[in-house]
Amino acid sequence: MENKSGQIEIKRVATPAEAEPRVAPKVFTPPVDIYETKEAFVLVADLPGVDDKSLDITVEKNVLTINGMVEALSYEGHELSFKEYDMGNYRRSFVLSGEIDRDKIAATVKNGVLHLTLPKTEKMQVKKIQIH
Repeated sequence: MENKSGQIEIKRVATPAEAEPRVAPKVFTPPVDIYETKEAFVLVADLPGVDDKSLDITVEKNVLTINGMVEALSYEGHELSFKEYDMGNYRRSFVLSGEIDRDKIAATVKNGVLHLTLPKTEKMQVKKIQIH
């Protein structure tokens, strides 16, 4: 394309990746309560918007990692006028001690609340000694 002075003008065109910048979803650290019973440690975590299909819990070496994915809300046909609630994914990791029986860890999630049961190994459980 020529400009008024007859020189050729070259304009840089944005690539598709530059035209629509990607914004990584926010990652929140969920609040957690942990309590101990005779047989296990129980972890309770608040993960609003997360269900069993969007939750991933892994144990690799000594590290237990909780990943919860939340889909962003869309308001089709409407324009958002005001926003206070921030959406994002959840991630939290814990180092497990040798007291946890990794093969028996169990998890349930209901209404965005995760209950994770971390059973103690048999050698760590309190045993009552019977007196004869």
